[in-house]
Amino acid sequence: MPASTSPIPLRKALPDLSWWTAVFRDAEIPVLAATAESLELMRANEDAFDANSIGEMVATDPLMTLKVLAYAASHRSSRLLTDAETVTAALVLMGITPFFTAFGPQATVEDRLAGQPEALQGLQRVLKRAERAARFALGFAAHRMDPDAAVIHSAAMLHDFAEMLLWCHAPELALQIRARQQADRHLRSAAVQREILNIELADLEQSLMKAWRLPELLTHITDDKRLHDPQVQCVRLAVRLARHTADGWDDAAIPDDISDIATLLNMRQEPTLKLLHELY
Repeated sequence: MPASTSPIPLRKALPDLSWWTAVFRDAEIPVLAATAESLELMRANEDAFDANSIGEMVATDPLMTLKVLAYAASHRSSRLLTDAETVTAALVLMGITPFFTAFGPQATVEDRLAGQPEALQGLQRVLKRAERAARFALGFAAHRMDPDAAVIHSAAMLHDFAEMLLWCHAPELALQIRARQQADRHLRSAAVQREILNIELADLEQSLMKAWRLPELLTHITDDKRLHDPQVQCVRLAVRLARHTADGWDDAAIPDDISDIATLLNMRQEPTLKLLHELY
């Protein structure tokens, strides 16, 4: 296994998945400035907040969500029989005071990418897409009366976290990928990633989730290769639709998305489209 001390930011692709995993596993995860500010306001009046209120704040930021779940998983007591599958569950197990002790003032993505406005814009686009995907996925799960709706929401929010980390830690490589895709709209994301990074981001995501020992259910639901699992489909279709609606409802792929979502929800296409507009 390679050492995890490669410089951040990365300007050249690492050799293989084990290198990428080692470097990203130990790299600091910056969060949104709004999250860092809210955290400090809560810290100043700790007794006024509980796991639910802190969890609701954290859950709006995919990077902070990832950070809390990774910390909770790595500090999980061997006596616990269940994993913390949501931020709120992690906070309940951790305790409020230990949480604030473990999470001091946070580094922010705005500071990290202050000199690279294009990269910050690219990251913000992925974050907005994640928020929209989580909203879609939660709506699908609620319609299906899935008892794991909260985990499905988290899984959709975190589905593209490897791309978020790439913008944070290797912005020049992320910009190269975006430029290649803008130059040729027919290029598949996975192919461009292999060309520029030597890996696919989906593989890095699964590798990091295992390295951080994230909850098995969360790891399972985020794995696009489990095509026939309805929970995976909830997340995959939500992420797909969020990507295709990034600039409105005119993308040529959206009719296929609607058809597949209608099948998943066992609905006709007209009410499915109405539901999607409500969730959007």
